[in-house]
Amino acid sequence: MRALLTLVRRELGSHFFSWTGYVVIAAVLFLMRYSFHNLLLALNAEATDRPVTEVFYSTMYFWLILLVAAPVITMRAFALEKYSGTFETLMTAPVSDLQVVLAKFTGAMIFYLLMWLPLLGTLFILRHFSHEPTLVDPATMVSTFVGILLLGSMYIALGCFASALTRSQIIAAVVSFAGGIALFLLSFVSMTFASKLGWKAQLFSYVGLIEHMQDFARGVIDTRPLVLYLSTTFFLLFMTLRVIESRRWKP
Repeated sequence: MRALLTLVRRELGSHFFSWTGYVVIAAVLFLMRYSFHNLLLALNAEATDRPVTEVFYSTMYFWLILLVAAPVITMRAFALEKYSGTFETLMTAPVSDLQVVLAKFTGAMIFYLLMWLPLLGTLFILRHFSHEPTLVDPATMVSTFVGILLLGSMYIALGCFASALTRSQIIAAVVSFAGGIALFLLSFVSMTFASKLGWKAQLFSYVGLIEHMQDFARGVIDTRPLVLYLSTTFFLLFMTLRVIESRRWKP
């Protein structure tokens, strides 16, 4: 456990002692600020009975933050280690391959969650000045961040897997971004089958990320997205571990 914690601190240090980490945080803050500004203008122009969290989820800013930030956060995980030559040194240390993979994933997830903390502040500000407690319900806020956590874990695991496949950070980011876009586009496929019956409509309803996030934003936590995100995260981390272990098979 001590070795794992040491590796996690090392990963967090790589994020906070590099310019990419601060660029990601600055970009996310800019998008959140712009989204918050547009949200206030929309609420002033027209009242809504939907939770503010649901309104935020339905905008492009949330998905833009997720689709772009996750590849940038994870592109350094393994690719930079391989490119700089420190990967072999790391793997010869008294740590297991599983600990390395978990440390990379955990460090990226902690940074990812810290990146979303300003959103919590904006929701509290809106709750305070709106004088309407039901506009931002605490239970809805909890379910919203559960959705952010689950969806982020899947995308961070995808980014770790992409980074483990190559020595180039750019290629790792592109592969992760393309995979994230593919998962996101499945939501639009599920919408085309929403009004239809049959096994296809039921199957695509399980992978509709937009619909899942709308449920989380309403305060509804369904077991189906929980199983989808957790199982996909574990599978991608398993594949990342297998890629790391493949170095032993090479002559």
